[in-house]
Amino acid sequence: MHREHRLDLPPYRAPAWLPGGHAQTIYPALFMWRRALRYRREGWVTPDLDTIVVDWVDGRAGTPIVVLFHGLEGGSGSHYARALFQYAYPRGWRGVVPHFRTCGNVINRLPRAYHAGDSKEIDWVLTRLRQRFPDVPIYAVGVSLGGNALLKWLGESGSRAALVISAAAAVCAPVDLAASGAALDTGVNRHLYTREFLRTLRRKTLEKLKLTNNPFIDRAKVGRAMTLREFDDLVTAPLHGFHSVDHYWREASSKPHLKNIAVPTLMVHALNDPFVPAASLPGEDDVSPSVTLLRPKEGGHVGFVSGPPPGKLDWLPNVLVRFFMHHAPLRH
Repeated sequence: MHREHRLDLPPYRAPAWLPGGHAQTIYPALFMWRRALRYRREGWVTPDLDTIVVDWVDGRAGTPIVVLFHGLEGGSGSHYARALFQYAYPRGWRGVVPHFRTCGNVINRLPRAYHAGDSKEIDWVLTRLRQRFPDVPIYAVGVSLGGNALLKWLGESGSRAALVISAAAAVCAPVDLAASGAALDTGVNRHLYTREFLRTLRRKTLEKLKLTNNPFIDRAKVGRAMTLREFDDLVTAPLHGFHSVDHYWREASSKPHLKNIAVPTLMVHALNDPFVPAASLPGEDDVSPSVTLLRPKEGGHVGFVSGPPPGKLDWLPNVLVRFFMHHAPLRH
Protein backbone atom coordinates (compact mmCIF):
# COMPACT_ATOMS: atom_id res chain seq x y z
CA MET A 1 0.00 0.00 0.00
CA HIS A 2 1.41 3.42 -0.96
CA ARG A 3 1.49 6.17 1.63
CA GLU A 4 -0.15 9.44 0.79
CA HIS A 5 2.02 11.76 2.87
CA ARG A 6 5.40 12.94 1.62
CA LEU A 7 8.61 12.23 3.48
CA ASP A 8 9.78 15.58 4.84
CA LEU A 9 13.34 15.63 6.21
CA PRO A 10 14.71 18.92 7.55
CA PRO A 11 17.88 20.25 5.90
CA TYR A 12 21.09 20.39 7.91
CA ARG A 13 22.70 23.78 8.48
CA ALA A 14 26.13 23.74 10.05
CA PRO A 15 26.74 26.48 12.66
CA ALA A 16 29.12 29.24 11.60
CA TRP A 17 31.01 28.92 14.90
CA LEU A 18 32.02 25.31 14.05
CA PRO A 19 33.55 25.39 10.57
CA GLY A 20 35.00 22.42 8.71
CA GLY A 21 34.73 18.66 8.79
CA HIS A 22 37.34 18.10 11.49
CA ALA A 23 35.80 20.54 13.98
CA GLN A 24 32.33 19.17 13.25
CA THR A 25 33.63 15.64 13.93
CA ILE A 26 35.77 16.23 17.01
CA TYR A 27 33.70 18.76 18.96
CA PRO A 28 30.59 16.62 19.57
CA ALA A 29 32.63 13.47 20.21
CA LEU A 30 34.84 15.08 22.87
CA PHE A 31 32.95 18.02 24.31
CA MET A 32 29.21 17.43 24.07
CA TRP A 33 28.79 15.27 27.15
CA ARG A 34 25.15 15.23 28.08
CA ARG A 35 23.36 13.92 31.12
CA ALA A 36 24.06 10.22 31.30
CA LEU A 37 21.31 7.88 30.21
CA ARG A 38 20.15 5.11 32.49
CA TYR A 39 20.98 1.94 30.62
CA ARG A 40 20.02 -1.54 31.70
CA ARG A 41 22.68 -4.07 30.72
CA GLU A 42 22.14 -7.63 29.58
CA GLY A 43 24.70 -10.30 28.74
CA TRP A 44 23.98 -12.46 25.70
CA VAL A 45 25.60 -15.74 24.71
CA THR A 46 26.22 -15.93 20.97
CA PRO A 47 25.55 -19.01 18.81
CA ASP A 48 29.28 -19.85 18.91
CA LEU A 49 29.25 -19.59 22.73
CA ASP A 50 30.93 -16.21 22.93
CA THR A 51 29.53 -13.24 24.86
CA ILE A 52 28.37 -9.70 24.11
CA VAL A 53 26.79 -7.03 26.30
CA VAL A 54 23.57 -5.25 25.33
CA ASP A 55 22.47 -1.93 26.83
CA TRP A 56 18.78 -1.01 26.96
CA VAL A 57 16.84 2.21 27.34
CA ASP A 58 13.55 0.86 28.59
CA GLY A 59 10.19 2.36 27.69
CA ARG A 60 6.57 1.35 27.55
CA ALA A 61 5.71 -2.14 26.40
CA GLY A 62 4.52 -2.29 22.81
CA THR A 63 6.40 0.82 21.66
CA PRO A 64 8.92 0.82 18.79
CA ILE A 65 12.48 -0.39 19.41
CA VAL A 66 15.48 1.38 17.85
CA VAL A 67 18.52 -0.87 17.57
CA LEU A 68 21.81 1.02 17.25
CA PHE A 69 24.95 -0.66 15.89
CA HIS A 70 27.87 1.50 16.95
CA GLY A 71 31.02 2.56 15.14
CA LEU A 72 34.66 1.56 15.52
CA GLU A 73 35.48 1.39 19.25
CA GLY A 74 32.15 3.04 20.05
CA GLY A 75 29.24 1.91 22.21
CA SER A 76 26.25 3.00 24.24
CA GLY A 77 28.26 5.89 25.69
CA SER A 78 29.01 7.41 22.29
CA HIS A 79 27.58 10.87 21.71
CA TYR A 80 25.39 9.73 18.82
CA ALA A 81 23.82 6.94 20.89
CA ARG A 82 22.99 9.24 23.78
CA ALA A 83 21.63 11.92 21.45
CA LEU A 84 19.39 9.47 19.61
CA PHE A 85 17.92 7.87 22.71
CA GLN A 86 17.50 11.15 24.57
CA TYR A 87 15.42 12.28 21.60
CA ALA A 88 13.45 9.04 21.14
CA TYR A 89 12.77 8.15 24.79
CA PRO A 90 10.41 11.08 25.56
CA ARG A 91 8.41 9.98 22.51
CA GLY A 92 7.88 6.61 24.17
CA TRP A 93 10.35 4.67 22.06
CA ARG A 94 12.76 2.10 23.42
CA GLY A 95 16.44 1.82 22.50
CA VAL A 96 19.07 -0.89 22.53
CA VAL A 97 22.79 -0.96 21.78
CA PRO A 98 24.17 -4.44 21.10
CA HIS A 99 27.92 -4.05 21.55
CA PHE A 100 30.20 -5.71 19.08
CA ARG A 101 32.55 -8.26 20.60
CA THR A 102 35.31 -6.70 22.77
CA CYS A 103 33.26 -3.48 23.11
CA GLY A 104 31.21 -2.23 26.05
CA ASN A 105 34.24 -2.55 28.38
CA VAL A 106 33.94 -6.34 28.32
CA ILE A 107 36.48 -8.77 26.89
CA ASN A 108 34.78 -11.58 25.00
CA ARG A 109 35.72 -15.25 25.37
CA LEU A 110 36.78 -16.22 21.85
CA PRO A 111 39.85 -15.04 19.92
CA ARG A 112 37.67 -13.24 17.34
CA ALA A 113 36.66 -9.61 17.74
CA TYR A 114 34.49 -7.62 15.29
CA HIS A 115 34.85 -6.20 11.82
CA ALA A 116 33.13 -3.88 9.37
CA GLY A 117 31.46 -6.64 7.37
CA ASP A 118 30.11 -8.71 10.25
CA SER A 119 26.64 -9.14 8.75
CA LYS A 120 26.16 -12.54 10.40
CA GLU A 121 26.37 -10.84 13.78
CA ILE A 122 23.84 -8.24 12.66
CA ASP A 123 21.51 -11.01 11.50
CA TRP A 124 21.76 -12.91 14.77
CA VAL A 125 21.12 -9.82 16.91
CA LEU A 126 18.14 -8.55 14.90
CA THR A 127 16.58 -11.99 14.55
CA ARG A 128 16.86 -12.54 18.29
CA LEU A 129 15.16 -9.21 18.95
CA ARG A 130 12.38 -9.96 16.50
CA GLN A 131 11.74 -13.34 18.14
CA ARG A 132 11.67 -11.68 21.55
CA PHE A 133 9.40 -8.83 20.42
CA PRO A 134 7.28 -10.28 17.60
CA ASP A 135 4.60 -7.57 17.52
CA VAL A 136 6.41 -4.21 17.69
CA PRO A 137 8.14 -2.10 15.03
CA ILE A 138 11.91 -2.59 15.06
CA TYR A 139 14.13 0.02 13.40
CA ALA A 140 17.86 -0.48 12.89
CA VAL A 141 20.47 2.29 12.85
CA GLY A 142 24.10 1.65 11.96
CA VAL A 143 26.73 4.30 12.59
CA SER A 144 30.06 4.36 10.73
CA LEU A 145 31.49 0.80 10.88
CA GLY A 146 28.17 -0.46 12.24
CA GLY A 147 26.43 1.26 9.34
CA ASN A 148 28.53 -0.61 6.78
CA ALA A 149 27.81 -3.94 8.50
CA LEU A 150 24.07 -3.14 8.63
CA LEU A 151 23.96 -2.16 4.95
CA LYS A 152 25.80 -5.34 3.99
CA TRP A 153 23.22 -7.39 5.93
CA LEU A 154 20.37 -5.51 4.28
CA GLY A 155 21.77 -6.17 0.81
CA GLU A 156 22.52 -9.81 1.49
CA SER A 157 19.10 -10.39 3.05
CA GLY A 158 17.03 -8.67 0.38
CA SER A 159 13.29 -8.99 0.98
CA ARG A 160 13.87 -11.33 3.94
CA ALA A 161 15.02 -8.34 6.01
CA ALA A 162 11.43 -7.03 6.01
CA LEU A 163 10.47 -10.00 8.20
CA VAL A 164 12.87 -8.70 10.85
CA ILE A 165 12.81 -4.89 10.73
CA SER A 166 10.49 -2.19 9.37
CA ALA A 167 13.13 0.31 8.24
CA ALA A 168 16.84 1.09 8.60
CA ALA A 169 19.31 3.95 8.51
CA ALA A 170 23.06 4.11 8.04
CA VAL A 171 24.94 7.19 9.19
CA CYS A 172 28.37 8.03 7.76
CA ALA A 173 28.97 4.42 6.75
CA PRO A 174 32.32 3.68 5.03
CA VAL A 175 30.74 1.69 2.19
CA ASP A 176 34.09 1.46 0.38
CA LEU A 177 36.49 0.32 3.10
CA ALA A 178 39.62 0.69 0.98
CA ALA A 179 38.80 4.34 0.29
CA SER A 180 38.06 5.09 3.95
CA GLY A 181 41.08 3.12 5.16
CA ALA A 182 43.34 5.11 2.86
CA ALA A 183 41.76 8.39 4.00
CA LEU A 184 42.27 7.58 7.69
CA ASP A 185 45.87 6.48 7.20
CA THR A 186 47.09 9.64 5.49
CA GLY A 187 47.75 13.24 6.43
CA VAL A 188 46.16 14.87 9.43
CA ASN A 189 43.58 12.08 9.73
CA ARG A 190 46.26 9.65 10.81
CA HIS A 191 47.21 11.88 13.74
CA LEU A 192 43.72 13.06 14.70
CA TYR A 193 41.77 9.81 14.45
CA THR A 194 43.74 6.69 13.52
CA ARG A 195 46.22 7.08 16.35
CA GLU A 196 43.34 7.12 18.85
CA PHE A 197 41.59 4.14 17.28
CA LEU A 198 44.80 2.14 17.33
CA ARG A 199 45.51 3.01 20.94
CA THR A 200 42.49 1.01 22.14
CA LEU A 201 42.59 -1.60 19.36
CA ARG A 202 46.21 -2.50 20.12
CA ARG A 203 45.59 -2.60 23.86
CA LYS A 204 42.59 -4.91 23.59
CA THR A 205 44.36 -7.18 21.12
CA LEU A 206 47.43 -7.55 23.31
CA GLU A 207 45.25 -8.23 26.37
CA LYS A 208 43.35 -10.89 24.44
CA LEU A 209 46.58 -12.55 23.30
CA LYS A 210 47.45 -13.12 26.95
CA LEU A 211 44.25 -15.13 27.32
CA THR A 212 44.11 -16.86 23.95
CA ASN A 213 47.45 -17.75 22.40
CA ASN A 214 47.04 -17.14 18.67
CA PRO A 215 49.95 -18.33 16.48
CA PHE A 216 48.73 -16.25 13.52
CA ILE A 217 49.23 -12.90 15.26
CA ASP A 218 52.63 -11.38 15.96
CA ARG A 219 52.50 -9.49 19.26
CA ALA A 220 55.54 -7.37 18.47
CA LYS A 221 54.17 -6.27 15.11
CA VAL A 222 50.78 -5.46 16.63
CA GLY A 223 52.49 -3.24 19.18
CA ARG A 224 54.23 -1.35 16.37
CA ALA A 225 51.22 -0.99 14.04
CA MET A 226 50.78 2.67 13.12
CA THR A 227 48.06 2.51 10.46
CA LEU A 228 44.66 0.87 10.18
CA ARG A 229 45.94 -0.96 7.12
CA GLU A 230 48.73 -2.54 9.18
CA PHE A 231 46.39 -3.44 12.03
CA ASP A 232 43.73 -4.93 9.78
CA ASP A 233 46.37 -6.96 7.93
CA LEU A 234 47.94 -8.23 11.18
CA VAL A 235 44.79 -8.75 13.26
CA THR A 236 41.36 -8.15 11.74
CA ALA A 237 41.87 -10.11 8.53
CA PRO A 238 43.42 -13.32 9.96
CA LEU A 239 41.10 -13.36 13.00
CA HIS A 240 38.00 -13.33 10.81
CA GLY A 241 38.93 -15.57 7.92
CA PHE A 242 40.26 -13.10 5.36
CA HIS A 243 43.47 -13.71 3.42
CA SER A 244 44.78 -10.15 3.70
CA VAL A 245 43.73 -6.60 4.44
CA ASP A 246 42.85 -6.07 0.78
CA HIS A 247 40.68 -9.20 0.80
CA TYR A 248 38.98 -8.00 4.01
CA TRP A 249 38.33 -4.47 2.79
CA ARG A 250 36.98 -5.73 -0.55
CA GLU A 251 34.73 -8.47 0.81
CA ALA A 252 33.45 -6.51 3.83
CA SER A 253 32.47 -3.37 1.92
CA SER A 254 28.72 -2.88 1.59
CA LYS A 255 28.76 -0.81 -1.61
CA PRO A 256 28.33 -3.80 -3.99
CA HIS A 257 25.25 -4.93 -1.99
CA LEU A 258 23.31 -1.67 -1.98
CA LYS A 259 21.31 -2.48 -5.12
CA ASN A 260 19.76 -5.48 -3.36
CA ILE A 261 18.30 -3.63 -0.37
CA ALA A 262 14.54 -4.17 -0.16
CA VAL A 263 13.70 -2.50 3.18
CA PRO A 264 13.22 1.31 3.36
CA THR A 265 16.70 2.55 4.18
CA LEU A 266 18.11 6.03 4.74
CA MET A 267 21.80 6.69 4.06
CA VAL A 268 23.15 9.90 5.62
CA HIS A 269 26.60 11.14 4.59
CA ALA A 270 28.14 14.57 5.06
CA LEU A 271 30.17 15.57 2.02
CA ASN A 272 32.95 16.92 4.28
CA ASP A 273 33.28 13.68 6.30
CA PRO A 274 37.02 13.18 6.97
CA PHE A 275 36.55 9.40 7.23
CA VAL A 276 34.45 8.82 4.10
CA PRO A 277 35.68 10.48 0.88
CA ALA A 278 32.81 11.97 -1.09
CA ALA A 279 34.13 10.31 -4.26
CA SER A 280 33.57 6.88 -2.65
CA LEU A 281 29.88 7.45 -1.96
CA PRO A 282 27.23 5.63 -3.98
CA GLY A 283 25.07 7.46 -6.47
CA GLU A 284 21.42 6.86 -7.27
CA ASP A 285 22.42 4.21 -9.80
CA ASP A 286 24.36 2.29 -7.14
CA VAL A 287 21.43 1.78 -4.77
CA SER A 288 18.01 0.17 -4.93
CA PRO A 289 14.76 2.18 -5.10
CA SER A 290 14.30 1.36 -1.38
CA VAL A 291 17.28 3.54 -0.46
CA THR A 292 17.03 7.28 0.24
CA LEU A 293 20.30 9.23 -0.01
CA LEU A 294 20.71 12.30 2.20
CA ARG A 295 23.90 14.29 1.52
CA PRO A 296 24.37 17.44 3.60
CA LYS A 297 27.36 19.50 2.47
CA GLU A 298 28.63 19.67 6.05
CA GLY A 299 28.37 17.76 9.31
CA GLY A 300 31.67 15.94 9.60
CA HIS A 301 31.78 12.31 10.66
CA VAL A 302 28.68 11.66 12.78
CA GLY A 303 28.75 15.25 14.00
CA PHE A 304 25.81 17.32 12.73
CA VAL A 305 25.94 19.93 15.51
CA SER A 306 23.35 22.68 15.15
CA GLY A 307 22.34 25.93 16.82
CA PRO A 308 24.30 28.50 18.83
CA PRO A 309 27.09 27.46 21.24
CA PRO A 310 27.37 24.99 22.90
CA GLY A 311 25.20 23.45 20.18
CA LYS A 312 22.67 20.67 19.96
CA LEU A 313 22.70 17.16 18.52
CA ASP A 314 19.02 16.90 17.69
CA TRP A 315 19.12 17.25 13.88
CA LEU A 316 20.20 13.66 13.21
CA PRO A 317 17.82 12.03 15.74
CA ASN A 318 14.98 14.15 14.32
CA VAL A 319 15.77 12.96 10.78
CA LEU A 320 16.00 9.32 11.84
CA VAL A 321 12.76 9.34 13.82
CA ARG A 322 10.91 11.13 11.00
CA PHE A 323 12.15 8.56 8.49
CA PHE A 324 11.10 5.67 10.72
CA MET A 325 7.68 7.18 11.43
CA HIS A 326 7.14 7.62 7.71
CA HIS A 327 7.82 3.93 7.18
CA ALA A 328 6.04 2.67 10.31
CA PRO A 329 4.02 -0.51 9.75
CA LEU A 330 0.43 0.24 8.81
CA ARG A 331 -1.94 -0.86 11.53
CA HIS A 332 -4.62 -3.35 10.62
